[in-house]
Amino acid sequence: MNFMQSLWEALGSLTTNKLRSGLTILGIVIGVASVIAMVALGRGVQNSVTGQMAGVGTNQLTIFSMGSAELRNPQPLTLDDAQAIQEQLSASGVRQVASQLSGSALISYGSESATSNIYGVSANFGSVNNLDVIEGRFLTEEDMAGQTSSVVIGSKLADKLFDRSRGLVGELIRVEGQPYRIVGVLAEKGSSGISMSSTDDALLLPLTTAQTRLMPRQRRGQVDILSVEVANVTDLDRVTEEVSQLLRTRHRTPVGTDDFMIFAAKQLVDTLNQITSVLTIFLGGVAAISLLVGGIGIMNIMLVSVTERTREIGLRKALGARKRDILVQFLSEAAVLSMAGGIIGIILGWLIAFVVGLIAAANNADINPAVGLDAILLATLFSSAIGVFFGLYPANRAANLQPVEALRSE
Repeated sequence: MNFMQSLWEALGSLTTNKLRSGLTILGIVIGVASVIAMVALGRGVQNSVTGQMAGVGTNQLTIFSMGSAELRNPQPLTLDDAQAIQEQLSASGVRQVASQLSGSALISYGSESATSNIYGVSANFGSVNNLDVIEGRFLTEEDMAGQTSSVVIGSKLADKLFDRSRGLVGELIRVEGQPYRIVGVLAEKGSSGISMSSTDDALLLPLTTAQTRLMPRQRRGQVDILSVEVANVTDLDRVTEEVSQLLRTRHRTPVGTDDFMIFAAKQLVDTLNQITSVLTIFLGGVAAISLLVGGIGIMNIMLVSVTERTREIGLRKALGARKRDILVQFLSEAAVLSMAGGIIGIILGWLIAFVVGLIAAANNADINPAVGLDAILLATLFSSAIGVFFGLYPANRAANLQPVEALRSE
């Protein structure tokens, strides 16, 4: 008997009792589905975050203002801090420093209006964060110095207000009732950076304009975020320490009681990779238990099958079937069972990941589950190996039956 004949006979035997076969492979299905779903979602999140970090570059440091319970009077970040970092640490690898002030405001054009994020930004904010302008220009140093009413609008916000993102340069809009003129339209980019904020649905105006017109008097001169572009990614750790020391000196804060927080895009990616690895190992352990249970189930059902088909085995041996033929047949049945469980598990795992991805997308989370060919092949081969391993004992037991004793069996 060749392999294909054994395979067809195995399929025929298993389909005679579909319910029992289905229940037998349940453990395999759960184990493989959990692995596939976790790997797909993990890779989706990893690719999403890596892409967002790549949008601003892994050579960027992001500095936030932060209160401290141990400090009586924490100091906010200021434009002077940005200038000090730029001037004093340029020789250490700091290429440029961008400043940002964040808020929200009612933006209107004619009868259309929307409450959206507004960012007061420095002139180099676009280059530091890799923003592209599809029409017009970005904000300039002249806009900063003159505290002009020039604004750059995100493409999604433009669609909300104008139903288009082209031909908008020169249009007049109102921010909290004050007139501003559009000088540029940003290309759509999506969420990016440590804060995962998006400029697609936002309005950008000169930082000095935002400070004087839209912020309370006590906040003038302050900024929320400083983005530091480092020339070489290998210098991130050293530059981070030097920036920390400089800000501690300027804010007069001791080590360990900082009123600021520094994040590196590369650190976030590395942390995410570590979390994904830990979750993969954990889920791998859960899947291994499910596969073990599934394998034991296969062994159990194959032993029952050997008992039920003892007379059939004896008859086949009496008609000339070799020990090897019986062994191959029962191993084929075990392998087909486990492979079927693996295939169903792969499909189920992909569906779970796909549904989770749709739910995430509906909640504005950018997750695109990715099922790699390597994961599919590994799941298929591993589930088949489980079947062969746990089917070996029942197959040997069937192959070693004596024809005379088997034929006497009731």
